[in-house]
Amino acid sequence: MFALDPLLVGDISLGDVALVLFKAVITFVFLMVAVMFMVWFERKVVADMQNRIGPNRAGPWGLFQTLADGIKLFFKEDLVPEKADPFVFRLAPYLSLVPAFLTFAVIPLGGNFGGDQHGVVSWFGKDTLFQLADPPVGILLVLAMSSIGVYGIMLAGWSSGSKYPLLGAVRASAQVVSYEAALGLSLASVLLFSGSLSTNEIVFVQAGEGFGGVLPNWNLIVTGFVPFVIFLIAGTAELNRPPFDLVEAEQELVGGFHTEYSSLRFALFFLAEFMNTVTMSAIIVTLFLGGPAGPTLFGPDFLWPVFWFFLKLFIFLFTFVWFRATLPRLRYDQLMDLGWKLLIPLALVWFLVLSGIGIAQDGNLDILDNSSGDVAIVVVGAMVIGAGAYALITSAVITARRARQAEEV
Repeated sequence: MFALDPLLVGDISLGDVALVLFKAVITFVFLMVAVMFMVWFERKVVADMQNRIGPNRAGPWGLFQTLADGIKLFFKEDLVPEKADPFVFRLAPYLSLVPAFLTFAVIPLGGNFGGDQHGVVSWFGKDTLFQLADPPVGILLVLAMSSIGVYGIMLAGWSSGSKYPLLGAVRASAQVVSYEAALGLSLASVLLFSGSLSTNEIVFVQAGEGFGGVLPNWNLIVTGFVPFVIFLIAGTAELNRPPFDLVEAEQELVGGFHTEYSSLRFALFFLAEFMNTVTMSAIIVTLFLGGPAGPTLFGPDFLWPVFWFFLKLFIFLFTFVWFRATLPRLRYDQLMDLGWKLLIPLALVWFLVLSGIGIAQDGNLDILDNSSGDVAIVVVGAMVIGAGAYALITSAVITARRARQAEEV
């Protein structure tokens, strides 16, 4: 059952509008501070993994290095190539930046999800949700913004009037089509158990007790880990981060889609990349790890949800940095093969398996006399069908490879 923000129920006063604007400012400030921290954190962690020092001059431990880089880019000369489309060239950075903020607006950052609270907090004497907005189709908004964000990359590459940015734009369009399907199919498994498109409701469902009253009721566990792994891989590809950063690929394309950009517009692309990383980590935490839901150990209960959210967010930010420091870039054929031949079929099969298990547990399959036997039949049947499908795909790939080799000879 979808729960509305209590602030928006009934008549809306000027104080309610002021509180919404306050939440918007808080969300924006938090996201900007998180991006600045993420840039510094990535440079420091990668430096440690490569036995280097990393930023250490601007401020204590180099904390102000990101601010110094931003000021430097702000005062650099802004160039527009002679053959570029001026309007689209100037518009593209904003099309990359704005969707990241709009996506973060639907993420619950805190609030009590125990009982029937649904994350409601009291600010300035008014009850509201600890998130900027909670539309009933929040997950559809997330998918829409992830699709729109790539338009900035595509238009930046096309409008530059240069072949290297254009190649990066072509790669971006193919990459987002390939991995958006896997992202959506893995997300379908979460929606199957949550029964709602609202991010607040998805967190509320995960706040209950899980198996045996010991394990949490996180979708990470309930959906059997596979959708989580697929979403993490597809999300990394959507972010154009290593090992899926073929859109930039500085060894091949100089800098990819933003080769012709300088000054503040280049900084906006740089900002959008790290803002999307923070946003994607927050989405993963919300969908699979219960968001801010967690136990209250001691002290004020309103602080613990925020603490749990930040702790889970930090884990995934570190994971993305770890990927960057350790994994080599995929070849383009490997990128396409992983998306179309592995992730999409696996996500679809797993969704069908979870649906079959749900039907069997409800006693609606009615093959044997008990639901446990029906669940076992569904699992065994899925394993047989999956193995057969994998064998057919492998056989088709081997046959096609041999045909190409025969033509080359």
